[in-house]
Amino acid sequence: MSDAGWYNAVSDFVDQNVEKGFGAKLAFVDPERTLTYQQLQTSSKKLANVLSELKVRRECRIAMLMLDTIDFPVVFWGALRAGVVPVCMNTLLTGEQCKYMLSDSRAETLFIAASLLEIVEPVLKKLEFLKAIVVVGGQGGFHHYLSFEDLLADADDDFQTVKTCKDETAFWLYSSGSTGDPKGVRHVHTSMKYVAHHYGKNLLGIEHDDICFAAAKLFFAYGLGAGMAVSLSIGATTVLLPDRPTPESVLHMLKIYNPTLFFGVPTLYAAMLADENCKPENASSRLRICISAGEALPTDVGLSWKKRMGIDIIDGIGSTEMLHVFLSNRPGDIRYGTSGREFDGYELRLVDDDGCDVGVDEIGELLVSGGSAADGYWNKRAKSRATFAGIWTHTGDKYYRDRDGYYHYCGRTDDMFKVSGRWVSPFEVEEALISHPAVLEAAVVAQEDDEGLIKPMAFVVLNKTAPNDSLFKELKEHVKSSVGVWKYPRWIEFVPDLPKTATGKIQRYKLRA
Repeated sequence: MSDAGWYNAVSDFVDQNVEKGFGAKLAFVDPERTLTYQQLQTSSKKLANVLSELKVRRECRIAMLMLDTIDFPVVFWGALRAGVVPVCMNTLLTGEQCKYMLSDSRAETLFIAASLLEIVEPVLKKLEFLKAIVVVGGQGGFHHYLSFEDLLADADDDFQTVKTCKDETAFWLYSSGSTGDPKGVRHVHTSMKYVAHHYGKNLLGIEHDDICFAAAKLFFAYGLGAGMAVSLSIGATTVLLPDRPTPESVLHMLKIYNPTLFFGVPTLYAAMLADENCKPENASSRLRICISAGEALPTDVGLSWKKRMGIDIIDGIGSTEMLHVFLSNRPGDIRYGTSGREFDGYELRLVDDDGCDVGVDEIGELLVSGGSAADGYWNKRAKSRATFAGIWTHTGDKYYRDRDGYYHYCGRTDDMFKVSGRWVSPFEVEEALISHPAVLEAAVVAQEDDEGLIKPMAFVVLNKTAPNDSLFKELKEHVKSSVGVWKYPRWIEFVPDLPKTATGKIQRYKLRA
């Protein structure tokens, strides 16, 4: 391949910002350190040389089990610069789950945060492909492992970026596991540029003086798109939170760093609204856009946030397979209770079980076509063929489109069920439950009654209210009056919390079990 035909994403997202004169500008900020674009460029070149010293060859994989600190982009972009494939791993996994991903990906080197080492150390010797372990943080106190800080300090800062192909695998993400075992999703070098242009620039209108804060973690497609693709594409600054996002920690970051764009998930917005300290004066004074993805945003949460904080939430839907948001509301065009409308760069279809397009107000599975689609799943041919059908990607989400072109979320394909011959959307019932002042969160699944008939069952997390028989009756009547008499939950179980993935998605399959 000639030099004119190569493309490496690091050129657009790191080097180009230095060439534009943004070298001294902050690229990343975490609670302890900062990283300019010039420092990111230099450190990523050093990291590329570290990989060469570790004999990690081009196209081979390294695993990243790292917190959201300025070290994460150094390793990620350094790997891409070297033509090496970083595999971003969930930091809330158990040791056995880590073992599964490390074995599945056949990663040769693991970059791991010092605070996470204790979790995976018992399984490390069981990994036949793993050759080196690099501990990030901990001030080099792990003498039997390599020190990230020492390796980087000793590395040369001169490195010629590998000439990768635009269709070459750049990085992996693992699907969140909301419906079962996670799958390795392979994305190519042009995927992030596509997201940055069509979503970041055209839809959000991001500018280089924006400051982005994504509570969603960088190992998560939504967080990676927000904190890396969208922000770095224009030379903006990203604020990173290493810890678990709680209402208290998120409000602290908003107040201290004054971001202009905030990316959250529905469960976080709901939890923040339940916090009495969640007020405009305790958040960012520069905040102009709030974004939500990961799961559909309940109408009541969106309206309550607008009333409390004075800023709309732009809700959209994305997936690991598409890397980021592909259907969304947009500034100046927000309709709560919907995922918005189709936007430039992505085409959408709704199809029935036979693959035929459905009409207006008819429920169908959402298919999407766009340039950020993954190259397939790793070592899962049948699942790849079922999900990636030509130019169309099956999302597994059920929607209907109204006459104005807005898409209404109904639930996952596996979550939908019929009551008395009529479809019930779990999300619709959950929305109705959440709109009651006593309810913080809810999840609805199908359950058989004594006669073997399918009926809705709800799992409810209360908002500082004690469960009682009168509340059970009140919630049933509330759902009946809100969404329909046949949709009310026949059983309600009050629980302290709901099973979720690390990205905040409710694992309804666990509730069904």
